[in-house]
Amino acid sequence: MAVPGEVPAVVRGYVDGPWGQIHYRRCGSSEAALLFFHESPLSSRTYEAVLPLLGSEFTAIAFDTPGYGLSDPPAAEGREIPDYAAVLLAAADALGVRRFVPCGVHTGASLALETARQAGPDRAAGAVLSGVPLLTEEERATFLAEWAPPIGIDGEGSQYAWAIARYQRIWSPDTAPELLHLAVHDLTLNWSRYNWAYNAAFRHDPGPALAAWPNPVLFLDAEHDMLVEHDRRAMAVVPESSMVTVEGLPGQLPLRAPKRYAAEVAAFCAPLLSGGHAGIDPSLTTRGERP
Repeated sequence: MAVPGEVPAVVRGYVDGPWGQIHYRRCGSSEAALLFFHESPLSSRTYEAVLPLLGSEFTAIAFDTPGYGLSDPPAAEGREIPDYAAVLLAAADALGVRRFVPCGVHTGASLALETARQAGPDRAAGAVLSGVPLLTEEERATFLAEWAPPIGIDGEGSQYAWAIARYQRIWSPDTAPELLHLAVHDLTLNWSRYNWAYNAAFRHDPGPALAAWPNPVLFLDAEHDMLVEHDRRAMAVVPESSMVTVEGLPGQLPLRAPKRYAAEVAAFCAPLLSGGHAGIDPSLTTRGERP
């Protein structure tokens, strides 16, 4: 257990899965578990500043989606959100996670919801979703056609210029250099498949899972997130939900406002995980991990 007042260390590791190895970051040793899923095409680095803020109260685990960050990809394009979620839930199983709350942004919101659905409401105590892509058919067709085109690479580095321009356009022109660097790095690291999970999220309809989910859902959004209106749509579908909107930000709450994001997650999740069976099997959480 963490010493009171001490910032817990974030450790990294891998677990084996059906598509290869899944890379993760973990902080804390509490029985209450939080699972974090990033937006495409980023990685668990999205939550690097968030995990230590939660590790004293929870076991907080952020995964690299298969094919992103340092996680191995599926054998080919065309896997769907339920396939990705099954692999990530198996990774959580391997880490000894029992009861948990999944949290995700954009593609990660679809993964969080689907992971909760597959785990079931007795195991997944709720969900924190930021920008779940609940799309109309017209929006779905537009995103699939335009949002994430295939890219190439060349010796002049045009892929980097393209990626910088992309994030200045879709995040904001004044995005801080360190955030641009993170996004461009993560996209170009897996350039040949950066759009695989994007397109899986665009093909996926989270509507039925939202309507059927019986446990509380928090929609946690930046005021100007491109999918904030989709979360308002989703609120009308979910039986028990609430929304917190952080003013003045264009998106990327875990990166731009990690303290506020962590505080809202903790306040929502602590009551949900305060009872019931243990969230973590301690014997399975520390094998092969490194700072």
